[in-house]
Amino acid sequence: MEAEMEQQLAPLRARCKEQGDLVRKLKADGAPEIDVKKQVQELKNRKKELEDMVLKLSPPDNFDRAKMTDLIKRRFFYDNSFAIYGGITGQYDYGPMGCDLVDNMLAEWQKHFVIQERMLKVNCSILTPEPVLKASGHVDKFADYMVKDVKTGECYRLDHLIKQHFEKKRADKKTTNEEKEALDRKLTLLEGMTMEEMNKIVKEYAMKSPLTGNDLTDAVEFNLMFPISIGPSGSLKGFLRPETAQGIFVNFKRLLEYNQGKLPFACAQIGNAYRNEISPRSGLLRVREFTMAEIEHFCDPDDKSHPKFNQIADTEMILYSGCAQMDGEPAKKMTIGEAVHGGLVANETLGYYMARIHQYLIKIGISPKKMRFRQHLSNEMAHYACDCWDAECLTSYGWIECVGCADRSAYDLGQHTKGSGVKMCVERPLKEPILVDSVVAVPEKGIIGKTFKKDAKAVQEALLSLSSDEAEKMDKALNDSGEYQLNGFKLTRGMVPSFKREQKKVYVEDIVPSVIEPSFGVGRVFYALLEHSFRVRENDEKRTYFSLPAVVAPIKVSVLPLSNNQEFMPFTSQLADALTELSLPVRVDDSTGSIGRRYARTDEIAIPFGVTIDFDTVNNTPHTVTLRERDSTEQVRMPIEEVPVTVRKLADGKIKWSDVTSKWPKFTAQETTK
Repeated sequence: MEAEMEQQLAPLRARCKEQGDLVRKLKADGAPEIDVKKQVQELKNRKKELEDMVLKLSPPDNFDRAKMTDLIKRRFFYDNSFAIYGGITGQYDYGPMGCDLVDNMLAEWQKHFVIQERMLKVNCSILTPEPVLKASGHVDKFADYMVKDVKTGECYRLDHLIKQHFEKKRADKKTTNEEKEALDRKLTLLEGMTMEEMNKIVKEYAMKSPLTGNDLTDAVEFNLMFPISIGPSGSLKGFLRPETAQGIFVNFKRLLEYNQGKLPFACAQIGNAYRNEISPRSGLLRVREFTMAEIEHFCDPDDKSHPKFNQIADTEMILYSGCAQMDGEPAKKMTIGEAVHGGLVANETLGYYMARIHQYLIKIGISPKKMRFRQHLSNEMAHYACDCWDAECLTSYGWIECVGCADRSAYDLGQHTKGSGVKMCVERPLKEPILVDSVVAVPEKGIIGKTFKKDAKAVQEALLSLSSDEAEKMDKALNDSGEYQLNGFKLTRGMVPSFKREQKKVYVEDIVPSVIEPSFGVGRVFYALLEHSFRVRENDEKRTYFSLPAVVAPIKVSVLPLSNNQEFMPFTSQLADALTELSLPVRVDDSTGSIGRRYARTDEIAIPFGVTIDFDTVNNTPHTVTLRERDSTEQVRMPIEEVPVTVRKLADGKIKWSDVTSKWPKFTAQETTK
């Protein structure tokens, strides 16, 4: 940054560092958690103030969201669901262009990750039984506080309501400095407040419904998952899945078996997830139904090296570390190799996926200048996570998280082991065999079969999977009380009359794998991509278009006959058919509008290449056409039979436009005009 900008930012950086040092001291001194949370929130406020100033002082990019939104709606990339009935906030329908763009993004995602990394794939059920999400922690923790308008029933997220009220009051000229300071203090504490404390604030400031001015109800806790009843009786409770990851975790044993019991391996899944947001806003950035593309990479917790790390070690990325955030420093460009070997990123596998995410986002058209990886501060990270970085994209809404990349340790598999009673572990060979005391249940299969009938097999499997410590505990309980609860089944001494004790030589040990998880919010990446590729033609404010890379562009090529004269039709059909045979999506525009207007129409829907059949094509032999590139608007003249293969190579990224212009002559004008 220029010296003048840094001069203005220096005091804000100093304020961040001062607060960051305070947070570090409180943690080092073992201060109460609530005190740490208060100061962390103040750190976040100061960090946001610094980032807002950085954006304010940065050169303007002249992006016009209103113009882009107009183009998106006019060409139906996406729009509100059920629009003819008034629409529903937080729900969107994708039109023809939006569908194809998302499909192409996901197709490239599968090539880039699933195929190149030789991953497994699953497609799991959206309807998820309650015990699964109870084990994962979603049932107990996936909630926000909500209040309602007592007359209209309109719902508001409580923390957002308080924040908006305070910001409005703070902007009021009648508010004194002392009152502003009191509001700032309460805003600082807001994130760590209980529901009762927030209710007290609503009453203290006599807050009303922002839309109607009506009174508000007391707050209630609102679980963000959509509850469902599975089956006609309604006795099996469940939820629409809030993420796709759990389907992979619960299938871990089958996936491990498919992979011949070996680590490491990765499994991917693409699918919809559902979160019942209280008051969704910011368009596609916060919605109730969204597509996720997630990867779970299972690896040895003691060996998180990656065999292909050297291939990406020199990848340069912009990294915004936790320390930089706490010290008020800017994000820094460095190679992922420097970041991993310098201890900034926790391990090679996490760093490898961060670099691959970076490569993928650039390939589909995200601007590298508007992308960074931000490390979660320690208070943001889940208690079980070792390290977590978000790929953030800069948009007109600010920096938005598009991809999360976390080392989740062994938490998920451990939780599902507890919840299901099924061990989620891998056998790892020991360097030297060891002797261990073994305690094994000896069941009376006949009694178990008669008592539990169809559940007998599950009971016997649970007994076989008991660890020695669990078996000892069960034996003692049967001696003391005559019964023992195992995975919801009540067992008696008659069912398990004895336990066999012996010493065994063990050659392997059971380990619970760690999980590295890249998680893509497809809708957010899609929106950031549209913003980053939106353009306005120089000297023509009305001509807007999307400069999408050919690899993800919904339609690869347009065929534009200059005239609707019958003589042009055979060439149009020949070319369109030849392009289609190479699996290239084609749009034929034989309308009577001027060629300039038709170019503008194809540019609007991001078609990267256009073929024009003109009078020279019809009148001269060999038959030639012009090939136009969308962004530069340059055209070359080439034989008609060369077009399909050339466009296929351009669309696949095997050649560049410069290769085409160096091979074929530039087009300036037709020789014949009729």
